[in-house]
Amino acid sequence: MQNQEIIKIIDNLKGRRGYEEKKASKLGFSSLYAYFEDKILKEKQAIEDQKKELEEIEIDNASVKKEKKSCGCC
Repeated sequence: MQNQEIIKIIDNLKGRRGYEEKKASKLGFSSLYAYFEDKILKEKQAIEDQKKELEEIEIDNASVKKEKKSCGCC
């Protein structure tokens, strides 16, 4: 089953289609569809990685705040 999002992206390329086809073939993809499928997958993975990093930073910041409260006056 083909992803409608990718098909819309390809349809909207217009003048950039030739450029994107050359780029896809240069990178070793068999079709423009496969190239955009991989590109979208990588973008989603990057977003997930950023979310994980932010969660880790928030956890670290929360633990640091708890450690700073050592006396009863603060």
